[in-house]
Amino acid sequence: MMTPSSLREELKKKGPFESLEQEAMLGILRTSDLLENRLARLLRTFSLTPSQYNAMRIMRGEKVPMPCLEVADRMIQVSPAITRVVDQLLNRGLIHKQQSNQDRRVFLVGLTDEGLTLLDKLDEPIQSLHRELLGHVPAEDLHSLNRILQIARERIPG
Repeated sequence: MMTPSSLREELKKKGPFESLEQEAMLGILRTSDLLENRLARLLRTFSLTPSQYNAMRIMRGEKVPMPCLEVADRMIQVSPAITRVVDQLLNRGLIHKQQSNQDRRVFLVGLTDEGLTLLDKLDEPIQSLHRELLGHVPAEDLHSLNRILQIARERIPG
């Protein structure tokens, strides 16, 4: 278990943190960076970025073509370049894109069979990575962590 000073040591910070909130914020950011790097490394072996993977998972969950902007709204990390992400996936044949019949300004996107197959191949490696990176944390602590993170997100303006 990490001691309160271990983040300070890891960051080679000379003095104490200015506040408990600062230490928590830096701890979240540092942990997020480490987790994201490992996820990105795994996804690179499938020639995907985390944003591309996230967009594809959203589409798989919806099961029917959906507006590009809705995909953007549901992304884990805000992606101002959703058009670029969609274009990259389109160029690889992993998704399809069509103009909406109801609103010609809206484009609907969905997975192709190839995209669905790629996500299916990724399911076990991703779950395995989750277990590798967080499996050592007791379930009770993971529940607490999820609750604490939810409380933090609720007060952050969009």
